[in-house]
Amino acid sequence: MRYYKTIISSIGVEVQSLLEGGVLILFADGAPAELAEVSILHRVEQVSACAPPVGTVLRIGENAAVVTAVGSGAWSKVSELGHVVITFNGAEADERPGVICASKIDCAALFTGMQSGTVIELVDA
Repeated sequence: MRYYKTIISSIGVEVQSLLEGGVLILFADGAPAELAEVSILHRVEQVSACAPPVGTVLRIGENAAVVTAVGSGAWSKVSELGHVVITFNGAEADERPGVICASKIDCAALFTGMQSGTVIELVDA
């Protein structure tokens, strides 16, 4: 099952430095400029009514990670605003309800592989 599919529109100037710390922020197109600087702006193509469970695969272009936790408020933000914070720390829980945690990944390779047009998906393993 596909829970989410979106296409990268643009990459903010601060995204690379945030990724060095294992954090990726997504906002739907139209986000204010100060948010766009730190975010991946994207166009949502599909969003499921139900949140992806732990074990779902997060694909960003050619790179993949496994979802390890979904914050209690994360999916409603994704569905309503196209906004989510993804932390690539492998945590099984996060104190921030709007966060999706995923397995650790080579964030430098992830950044290199992202560009306008890159597909981001959450799909069953």
